[in-house]
Amino acid sequence: MQSERADAFSLSLTAWALALVGWGGLVMLVFYVDPRLGPLPLWGFFVLWLMALTGTAVPFVNYLSRRFSRQRLPADVILRTALWVGFFGATCAWLQRNGLLNGATVALIAIALIGVEWFLRLRDRSRRSPDDE
Repeated sequence: MQSERADAFSLSLTAWALALVGWGGLVMLVFYVDPRLGPLPLWGFFVLWLMALTGTAVPFVNYLSRRFSRQRLPADVILRTALWVGFFGATCAWLQRNGLLNGATVALIAIALIGVEWFLRLRDRSRRSPDDE
Protein backbone atom coordinates (compact mmCIF):
# COMPACT_ATOMS: atom_id res chain seq x y z
CA MET A 1 0.00 0.00 0.00
CA GLN A 2 2.80 2.41 0.90
CA SER A 3 4.66 1.52 -2.29
CA GLU A 4 1.58 2.29 -4.40
CA ARG A 5 1.31 5.73 -2.79
CA ALA A 6 4.99 6.40 -3.40
CA ASP A 7 4.62 5.29 -7.03
CA ALA A 8 1.56 7.50 -7.49
CA PHE A 9 3.32 10.47 -5.91
CA SER A 10 6.49 10.03 -7.97
CA LEU A 11 4.43 9.59 -11.16
CA SER A 12 2.44 12.74 -10.41
CA LEU A 13 5.59 14.70 -9.59
CA THR A 14 7.24 13.53 -12.79
CA ALA A 15 4.20 14.43 -14.86
CA TRP A 16 4.00 17.91 -13.35
CA ALA A 17 7.73 18.50 -13.86
CA LEU A 18 7.61 17.36 -17.48
CA ALA A 19 4.51 19.41 -18.26
CA LEU A 20 5.75 22.60 -16.57
CA VAL A 21 9.23 22.45 -18.09
CA GLY A 22 7.83 21.49 -21.49
CA TRP A 23 5.05 24.06 -21.75
CA GLY A 24 7.06 26.79 -20.02
CA GLY A 25 10.03 26.12 -22.26
CA LEU A 26 7.82 26.27 -25.35
CA VAL A 27 6.43 29.63 -24.27
CA MET A 28 9.96 30.94 -23.67
CA LEU A 29 11.13 29.52 -26.99
CA VAL A 30 8.30 31.06 -29.00
CA PHE A 31 8.44 34.51 -27.41
CA TYR A 32 12.11 35.03 -26.57
CA VAL A 33 14.30 33.04 -28.99
CA ASP A 34 15.24 34.26 -32.44
CA PRO A 35 14.39 31.48 -34.94
CA ARG A 36 17.30 32.51 -37.18
CA LEU A 37 19.87 31.20 -34.70
CA GLY A 38 20.22 27.94 -36.59
CA PRO A 39 19.07 24.44 -35.74
CA LEU A 40 19.17 24.87 -31.95
CA PRO A 41 15.69 26.48 -31.57
CA LEU A 42 14.23 23.87 -33.91
CA TRP A 43 15.59 20.89 -31.98
CA GLY A 44 14.77 22.64 -28.72
CA PHE A 45 11.18 22.89 -29.90
CA PHE A 46 11.01 19.14 -30.55
CA VAL A 47 12.51 18.27 -27.16
CA LEU A 48 10.21 20.65 -25.30
CA TRP A 49 7.20 19.48 -27.32
CA LEU A 50 8.02 15.87 -26.38
CA MET A 51 8.28 16.80 -22.71
CA ALA A 52 5.07 18.85 -22.77
CA LEU A 53 3.03 16.15 -24.47
CA THR A 54 4.43 13.41 -22.23
CA GLY A 55 3.70 15.32 -19.03
CA THR A 56 0.22 16.21 -20.22
CA ALA A 57 -0.56 12.65 -21.32
CA VAL A 58 0.35 10.99 -17.98
CA PRO A 59 -2.97 11.72 -16.19
CA PHE A 60 -4.99 10.57 -19.21
CA VAL A 61 -2.98 7.38 -19.62
CA ASN A 62 -3.26 6.74 -15.88
CA TYR A 63 -7.04 7.18 -16.00
CA LEU A 64 -7.41 4.94 -19.05
CA SER A 65 -5.22 2.24 -17.51
CA ARG A 66 -7.27 2.28 -14.31
CA ARG A 67 -10.52 2.23 -16.25
CA PHE A 68 -9.78 -0.47 -18.81
CA SER A 69 -6.92 -2.58 -17.43
CA ARG A 70 -7.61 -5.81 -15.57
CA GLN A 71 -4.85 -5.16 -13.08
CA ARG A 72 -3.10 -2.05 -11.88
CA LEU A 73 -0.18 -1.05 -14.06
CA PRO A 74 3.14 0.04 -12.52
CA ALA A 75 4.15 3.66 -12.72
CA ASP A 76 6.96 2.98 -15.17
CA VAL A 77 4.55 1.40 -17.66
CA ILE A 78 2.21 4.39 -17.41
CA LEU A 79 5.11 6.80 -17.92
CA ARG A 80 6.41 4.75 -20.86
CA THR A 81 2.98 4.80 -22.50
CA ALA A 82 2.74 8.57 -22.01
CA LEU A 83 6.22 8.87 -23.52
CA TRP A 84 4.93 7.09 -26.63
CA VAL A 85 2.23 9.77 -26.88
CA GLY A 86 4.90 12.48 -26.68
CA PHE A 87 7.09 10.67 -29.19
CA PHE A 88 4.12 10.36 -31.55
CA GLY A 89 3.39 14.09 -31.30
CA ALA A 90 7.03 15.09 -31.79
CA THR A 91 7.39 12.77 -34.78
CA CYS A 92 4.22 14.16 -36.36
CA ALA A 93 5.47 17.73 -35.80
CA TRP A 94 8.80 16.88 -37.42
CA LEU A 95 7.10 15.27 -40.40
CA GLN A 96 4.72 18.23 -40.72
CA ARG A 97 7.67 20.63 -40.81
CA ASN A 98 9.16 18.69 -43.71
CA GLY A 99 5.81 18.45 -45.51
CA LEU A 100 5.67 14.66 -45.24
CA LEU A 101 2.73 14.24 -42.87
CA ASN A 102 -0.49 12.75 -44.21
CA GLY A 103 -3.23 10.49 -42.88
CA ALA A 104 -1.55 7.26 -43.94
CA THR A 105 1.72 8.23 -42.26
CA VAL A 106 -0.09 9.14 -39.04
CA ALA A 107 -1.94 5.82 -39.06
CA LEU A 108 1.22 3.80 -39.74
CA ILE A 109 3.17 5.53 -36.99
CA ALA A 110 0.30 5.06 -34.52
CA ILE A 111 -0.04 1.37 -35.41
CA ALA A 112 3.72 0.86 -35.08
CA LEU A 113 3.88 2.53 -31.65
CA ILE A 114 0.83 0.62 -30.40
CA GLY A 115 2.45 -2.59 -31.62
CA VAL A 116 5.73 -1.82 -29.84
CA GLU A 117 3.88 -1.11 -26.59
CA TRP A 118 1.83 -4.27 -26.99
CA PHE A 119 4.98 -6.38 -27.44
CA LEU A 120 6.64 -4.71 -24.44
CA ARG A 121 3.63 -5.46 -22.24
CA LEU A 122 3.58 -9.02 -23.55
CA ARG A 123 7.23 -9.40 -22.57
CA ASP A 124 6.56 -7.92 -19.12
CA ARG A 125 3.66 -10.31 -18.61
CA SER A 126 5.78 -13.32 -19.59
CA ARG A 127 8.53 -12.35 -17.13
CA ARG A 128 6.13 -12.00 -14.21
CA SER A 129 5.88 -14.95 -11.85
CA PRO A 130 2.73 -15.98 -9.95
CA ASP A 131 4.47 -15.12 -6.68
CA ASP A 132 4.57 -11.41 -7.65
CA GLU A 133 0.80 -11.01 -7.31
